[in-house]
Amino acid sequence: MKWLANSEVVTKTRIPAHGQILRVSLLVSQDTSLSDAKRDCSDGLCGLIKRPSDLYEVLAFHLDRVLGLNRSLPAVARKFDSPLLPYKYTNGAARPIIWWVPDIQHLDDANNDQNSFALGWLQYQSLLQQRCGMADSRAALGIAPCLSVLHTEWAKLALFDFLLQVHDRLDRYCCGFQPDPAEPCMEEMLHDRCRNPAELVLVHILIRGSEPSRLVFIDNAGRPYHPEAKLNFRLLEGIDGFPETAVTVLKSGCLQNMLLKSLYMDQEFWESQGGYQGLRPLLQVINRRGQILLQYIQEHNLTVFKDSSF
Repeated sequence: MKWLANSEVVTKTRIPAHGQILRVSLLVSQDTSLSDAKRDCSDGLCGLIKRPSDLYEVLAFHLDRVLGLNRSLPAVARKFDSPLLPYKYTNGAARPIIWWVPDIQHLDDANNDQNSFALGWLQYQSLLQQRCGMADSRAALGIAPCLSVLHTEWAKLALFDFLLQVHDRLDRYCCGFQPDPAEPCMEEMLHDRCRNPAELVLVHILIRGSEPSRLVFIDNAGRPYHPEAKLNFRLLEGIDGFPETAVTVLKSGCLQNMLLKSLYMDQEFWESQGGYQGLRPLLQVINRRGQILLQYIQEHNLTVFKDSSF
């Protein structure tokens, strides 16, 4: 976090098809002539500068760590002043910068390069039933319909996405709630495909080459103020249990205080949100969703698995 927050920007690169996102390499040596964008990023010395509207990715990172999931990438809020950056990046607005992981696997398909796997909704539900990689599994990892990803990883993802109401991964078509006309899934006419489950695909399903059994969570800003009446329970469909550490935190009543303590470490984010008074309503929303999730677990008689299971 300190490195992301304080290191000098020494190179910048545009990300194709992501006009408002820059990949930058950050100083690790006083000799900037040694910097090379491609080599730096291969060595894990780069970050992605995203839009001010993506600042909630910082909140998502801290929520991930407080819950003991450890699947999102380090993210901090930062104001930039580097002469290498365009003015809109140095106008005084805080932006998130997120660590660039060098070994995330991407499909070669240019239309589906934000995935490590081509995965549809029906295939996803099928692999959940197989309990891939578990002792009681009907199929081994890497054998159809299983991927290389452990069964328990999907529970982590579903819990995380439900608390943040991230629809883009598991339900980019907004099939789990009635979307407003301004929603991207409506403007792009994706919602109409909900009538045919075979057409539904998942996005941002990513792994690292060094840890193919674990998911990596990206683009986690979610929807902090998505109304409670429209919570997307489709994100939980097919999940048969949740990680014990995360559930214990939700039950403890300490989630808000734990998040406040964690977020205070990022003073730029803290101040951009108005400190304790500004963050309190946001954290109350997250906590309320946690209580709703606990009720869902109880009503559906779902299991809680030990951390050693994954």
